[in-house]
Amino acid sequence: MACLFARRTIHLVSSQTARAMSQAKSKVLITRQLPETFISPLLQDGSVELIHGDADLMPERKLREMAQGVHAIFCMLSDRIDQSVLDSAGESLKIVSTMSVGYNHIDIEECKKRRIVVGNTPDVLTDATAELGVALLLATSRRLFQAAQSLRLGQWGAWDPTYMIGKGLAGSTVGIVGMGRIGQGVAKRLLPFGVSKVVYSGRTAKPELDYAEFVTFDNLLAQSDFVVVSCALAPETRELFSFPAFAQMKKGAVFVNISRGEVVDQPALIDALRTNKIAAAGLDVMTPEPIPTNHELLDLDNCVVIPHIGSAEEITRREMAHLVSNNILKALAGEPILTPVAGTEVNK
Repeated sequence: MACLFARRTIHLVSSQTARAMSQAKSKVLITRQLPETFISPLLQDGSVELIHGDADLMPERKLREMAQGVHAIFCMLSDRIDQSVLDSAGESLKIVSTMSVGYNHIDIEECKKRRIVVGNTPDVLTDATAELGVALLLATSRRLFQAAQSLRLGQWGAWDPTYMIGKGLAGSTVGIVGMGRIGQGVAKRLLPFGVSKVVYSGRTAKPELDYAEFVTFDNLLAQSDFVVVSCALAPETRELFSFPAFAQMKKGAVFVNISRGEVVDQPALIDALRTNKIAAAGLDVMTPEPIPTNHELLDLDNCVVIPHIGSAEEITRREMAHLVSNNILKALAGEPILTPVAGTEVNK
């Protein structure tokens, strides 16, 4: 009996310890259901309790409900982290870490007031997004989607010297709006195609880029055969591409946007495409996202629209998720995170 009693005593102490450990764990809300390989740093850490969303976008009301009392939020570009979400989380929230470079979906000023650190994923997706930008430019300029559709519709007949003629890169001028990491990645990948000139516009010149020339925005529009947009969304770039901007572009220019949909005044783009003010457009981003299937852009033969897949590459997405996870773990441990959004570096 004494032996049995001893075993019972040990069992009770063990349960109490387990409950205490569980209560001490930091709660991490992951707004989407992600593969285990994506969140392995969090799964392997015994100090956190993970709360998962579903495979689909979490409705705002549910996001507020699930955010109650959490210590960290692992969010996506499509999740709106506003004051109401921050209120639901309360004073326990230490970090909002987004699986994206952009953070316009997060109320940064409110996070600063509450001393909540915000993390994002710069650098990791540079190569994948630059590759996609080049692929989108080629698919648009050489009419690949249009040609594939023509084949499927049985429109491919005898060889025709004017059938599906597109625009080549050799000897062309490429203009890049926003010569950050992604813009530079696009430029370097296009140079081997024999482009004659690369020009770029932005806040400041980058003298170290000896393969490209810094010009004004208006100058870039006037001389570029291809215009690639890779700038960040900011007050000064919102609807940068408006009716006047498209009017300044070459009549045969190809426009490619891998930045943010809000950088473009979409009615102005549609007008430029319909009236042949420009030759074609390739869009990885647009407004709204997802775009309705009956949207006017999807009816245009000279517009290639793809569903925001710039970073959709296996290794890239996994590394993005790992960076988000490690930012969270560092913040919860009271350490500086790896990639803080400027101005939010100091947390609670």
